[in-house]
Amino acid sequence: MRLIEGISRRRSTGYPIRTGCRSLSRTETWSHGGHDRVNCDGQLYTIEGIAAALLMIMTAYLVVNATSVYTAGDTHISDMQLEQMGSDALKIMDTPLVENEKSPLQDIVENYNPGSNNATFGSMFLDLTNLRAGSGSDHIQYTANFTCRINPGTEIASYPLSYSRNLTLGEHAVRVTKWVTVNKGAAAFCGTTNTERAVLVEVLMWRD
Repeated sequence: MRLIEGISRRRSTGYPIRTGCRSLSRTETWSHGGHDRVNCDGQLYTIEGIAAALLMIMTAYLVVNATSVYTAGDTHISDMQLEQMGSDALKIMDTPLVENEKSPLQDIVENYNPGSNNATFGSMFLDLTNLRAGSGSDHIQYTANFTCRINPGTEIASYPLSYSRNLTLGEHAVRVTKWVTVNKGAAAFCGTTNTERAVLVEVLMWRD
């Protein structure tokens, strides 16, 4: 009875009523006819919920970043782009600047000088392949040669045409080719004179 009377007095005077809130506690405060209740159990559940949500977010982030699906097209997309760029450059070089005239690439092959590095080929090819949208240029390197069949006979000969630097076997190069029709007239070319010959121009190109 005394305990009940004490509680009644505390409620009538507005003092807080505290019950054990050590491990799992509850505090109730009464004032001005209203009350604010802080539930210790609720706080604990809220903290556990936030921790679990953060753990799930971190787990999902790690899984998404660690798991990547690559297709054959994805793994070679850079090589495909480089190969297409080189192929387009050779096509442009084999396009005559004036109708019924020889293309720059035909002139380069016909005026081939054994043992020399053709500067015209290098300048045109690098200008076309190093072009980029925006500032700066690409870092394309290449080595080029042409191949023809020696007539008469079945012997195949390959001749170095031009290069920006030599291959060191550590480059990841792609190969582009272009068939070019060559006719040097009275001058011998691949064993013949006054005859159109099909010559295969081959370029190995890579990025530094």
